[in-house]
Amino acid sequence: MSSSLSDFSTCDFCDTHKEVSDGAFRVLPPVFASYGARAKFAGPVSTVKCFEDNSLVKTALDSPGRGGVLVVDGGGSTRRALVGGNLAAAAARNGWAGIVVDGCVRDVRELAATEVGIRALASHPMPTTKRSEGLRDVAVQVQGVWVRPGDWLYADEDGIVISSIRLDLVAQDVPPALRESVKRGMDPEILSDDDRL
Repeated sequence: MSSSLSDFSTCDFCDTHKEVSDGAFRVLPPVFASYGARAKFAGPVSTVKCFEDNSLVKTALDSPGRGGVLVVDGGGSTRRALVGGNLAAAAARNGWAGIVVDGCVRDVRELAATEVGIRALASHPMPTTKRSEGLRDVAVQVQGVWVRPGDWLYADEDGIVISSIRLDLVAQDVPPALRESVKRGMDPEILSDDDRL
């Protein structure tokens, strides 16, 4: 995680964006417990929509994460665990910053030792069935809040916020042209030096 991605505060983001009503800034309800070794994580969102079948969760976490956050819409099920120790280890190994599960996890001791952020509704020892059902990288609703692929997710000790733009660069003291480029959705990594001034 870059220094800018570790120096954020969801409270500060909420102070700045509390009047935003167009859906560009969203806060997930305070129903998620922290299970991974990282209490604070952020990154661009990828999604999986599934129900008591973690086949696509495994496929996603076995692929390069590139510092992203996998948001799993598990329909809020508390009957099966969608992420366990093996998948958490795969997430850390493949460069995922975090996982947010609208559902359950298991292997809690293993999760706590894994260098990835993990949020879920609860723990449950029962594994899922494997039917290879679900959808990947689609808009999902997590506890009634829309989350879309390409959104930015920020999680810390105070909660989880979702934004349609990368907030940590917009919020910091960065050159005005770079800040405006980020607001328009341009990747700061591809901007020229002239654009950064």
